[in-house]
Amino acid sequence: SVNCLDRHVEKSPNRVALIWERDEPGTAVHVTYRELLDLTCRLANTLKKYGIQKGDKVAIYMSVSPLSVAAMLACARIGAVHTVVFAGFSAESLADRIMDSGCKAVITYNQGVRGGRIIELKTTVDEALKNSASIKYVFVAQRTDNKVQMGDHDIPLEEEMAKAASVCIPESMDSEDMLFMLYTSGSTGKPKGIVHTQAGYLLYTALTHKYVFDYKEGDVFGCVADIGWITGHSYVVYGPLCNGGTSVLFESTPVYPDPGRYWEMVQRLKINQFYGAPTSIRLLLNYGEEWVKKYDRSSLKTLGSVGEPINHDAWQWFYHVVGEGRCTLVDTWWQTETGGICIAPRPSEEKAEIVPAMAMRPFFGIVPVLMNENGKVIEGNDVSGALCIAQPWPGMARTIYGDHQRFLDAYFKAYPGYYFTGDGAYRTKEGYYQITGRMDDVINISGHRLGTAEIEDAMADHPEVPETAVIGYPHKIKGEGAFAFIVLKEQTTHIDRVKEELKTIVASKIAKYAVPDHILVVKRLPKTRSGKIMRRLLRKVVTEQSSNMGDVTTLDDPGVVKEILDAYQKYKEKSSS
Repeated sequence: SVNCLDRHVEKSPNRVALIWERDEPGTAVHVTYRELLDLTCRLANTLKKYGIQKGDKVAIYMSVSPLSVAAMLACARIGAVHTVVFAGFSAESLADRIMDSGCKAVITYNQGVRGGRIIELKTTVDEALKNSASIKYVFVAQRTDNKVQMGDHDIPLEEEMAKAASVCIPESMDSEDMLFMLYTSGSTGKPKGIVHTQAGYLLYTALTHKYVFDYKEGDVFGCVADIGWITGHSYVVYGPLCNGGTSVLFESTPVYPDPGRYWEMVQRLKINQFYGAPTSIRLLLNYGEEWVKKYDRSSLKTLGSVGEPINHDAWQWFYHVVGEGRCTLVDTWWQTETGGICIAPRPSEEKAEIVPAMAMRPFFGIVPVLMNENGKVIEGNDVSGALCIAQPWPGMARTIYGDHQRFLDAYFKAYPGYYFTGDGAYRTKEGYYQITGRMDDVINISGHRLGTAEIEDAMADHPEVPETAVIGYPHKIKGEGAFAFIVLKEQTTHIDRVKEELKTIVASKIAKYAVPDHILVVKRLPKTRSGKIMRRLLRKVVTEQSSNMGDVTTLDDPGVVKEILDAYQKYKEKSSS
């Protein structure tokens, strides 16, 4: 909190810290460092007044705004641990995270606004807290003028902040004290609370922000990620503010009120660095170039891509159409667990080549290695393997909250002595790194990481669906989509109704983005003799590589393959008609 606020307030209190690009087009709000410190201290004092202390956990369920940033910094200031939950998550997802982390309070808005639509936040919090024992208070801020139900534990945040003192002495923290937790999906089971600590995390975000994007004093940094994801933590809040930068908070969507929204904003706010997700670029590419060319993008110097490997078409369009071929485009590879960018084309020697759609160069102190199936390091170039990191770095996660064993199992067991990223990579002839994608049952939908097991677990709650298997398949806009294979009970007749019910279950248990695009009913799933579902075969069916099924001898009954292929062909014919 001090590094992000106080030291800048001493030197340049009227420098703009945040530009809030509200959902309502053309209504940006500028917040100076002095104003943000004031906001943060009042919020921190309010938390203290209601008994929130050093080490307590606080859930933040808010849309992107200066107040949600102040909420994060206020927690940091008093030594509380924030866990931001993306405002698109369902009540059940929120409840799970509150329970797992043992939160004492929630900070939320009465409602959120996105793409011209109202999002019920307080109602969702109420729903999530029905069975929560740990929550003492809910602090409710106002984003709209609409009234919401307020109970005994609900505290109107702005009213309290108005009464609070605007000075709050920051807690003294150890470099390895917890700063925040952020939940992310794994290949099995429930999401895991990744823990980041004070000093190493902040140092790493500040350095990567400065050097990867070539951020200079006075630049306007436009990262359009939500604060509910690690990108928002590291490159909307902590990195830019630690560097005394001006950071844009984007509350809207790329197509509201039209597909020119990003570029109109770039022109109006004179954004210098633009950092976004390939899924948004693919979406906008479909609307054509006129929406981009309508606006002046001459302020842009660096473009960045994050969340998944960017495909060639999207890279070329981003570079040539958006950046007019004159901006550096950095395809950045990193994870919730790494805290900040680990592999990116910059920093590098001046004017060093950038290969399209490739992360390329490890950041200072990052030592990538590729491992083979036998756990041996692969030497030389023009090789592929499991991407591991050989040495610790300041931004790395320290543990999974409440489950250090799972942390060790997930990241350090597969290749002892190395951090295993879960991704595969190719090292080119020149020695550059290209990320090839996940090596486990994790898919990436619109840049959001999701374990297929989570979707399967949600659908398994349906009384008429004894078995499910979910796989990822290539999707034009989202990168990957979810494709579900389900087995129904014999007496089930209303197949379409069951499919709709399954979609509703997934949306309410996880989030709307997790809902499968396709649900295919099959008689049975392909299993090994030991009962393990062979998802590899299902992937081959959906990506239409059925001529190349590989070894099916381990299947309990190889006849199942033809059954599923026939069902898939019928489904496809029905869909296309």
